[in-house]
Amino acid sequence: MADTLILDGGMSRELVRLGAELKQPEWSALALMNSPDTVRQVHAEFIDAGADVVTTNSYALVPFHIGEERFAARGASLIDLSGRLAREAADAADRKVLVAGSLPPIFGSYEPENFDPDRVQDYLGVLVENLAPHVDVWLGETLSLIAEGEAVRVAIAKHPKPFWISFTLADDAAQLAGGEPKLRSGETVAAAARWAAASGAEALLFNCAKPEVMKAAVEVARRAFEALGADLRIGVYANAFETDAEEKAANEDLHDTRADLTGDVYSTFACDWAEAGASMIGGCCGIGAEHIHRLASRLRAA
Repeated sequence: MADTLILDGGMSRELVRLGAELKQPEWSALALMNSPDTVRQVHAEFIDAGADVVTTNSYALVPFHIGEERFAARGASLIDLSGRLAREAADAADRKVLVAGSLPPIFGSYEPENFDPDRVQDYLGVLVENLAPHVDVWLGETLSLIAEGEAVRVAIAKHPKPFWISFTLADDAAQLAGGEPKLRSGETVAAAARWAAASGAEALLFNCAKPEVMKAAVEVARRAFEALGADLRIGVYANAFETDAEEKAANEDLHDTRADLTGDVYSTFACDWAEAGASMIGGCCGIGAEHIHRLASRLRAA
């Protein structure tokens, strides 16, 4: 576990903790517009907590959150700013810290039915072009269906760098009861692992789902890669959403987070994921710098 790559945690709640305004539909993009120094500070605090990777605050820089008009007018400059802030924080560290360029689901989180293959590259292209000067690795994250992963693979072709693909998992009652791990589209984790192995990705991750469903997905992916003879890393960064989060539209409201998911509890999950085969571990929405500090300490000591 000592060689586990520690990822950062969720940006949005840390912005709120430091006094930045957070509201929908702009969500974390609002901090880039109004308080960019706070974004840099969040990156720095995750690094201080032990993160080996910081992820650009570009997740909400899509028309779904900031609107078509504002994306056309300011999207490129805000995306560039998100990359520069992460790069500055990483370069200020006293050790090597990677910057991952966040490439989000263009048409909404948890909404695979809205995916539009005819329009997706129009938006992904702007993200890739403006993040490329600042990032070490591409991270397609919170993707709900395999086609979103393929869109990321196509989008980064003009700016080749190592790339990681992270899918969000179904985490309803059936999955919590031990159902076959699947993406929110209904596609299986096994199918996603086979696609990832053929895609050229360096890693397959699972994020923005309850920690309770992650271990089974890691095990399925590990077995799939072993059967294929594929050498991909597996990663996890779960969220801390309350149960009702999936009932709200992604840009409708701020989701409540779980009080029971303390640093000790979350780091215990992290150790289980590492034992199951994950070698890249961090946190998503609601998982803050304190969680990352605790899991980094435990994983590196194990």
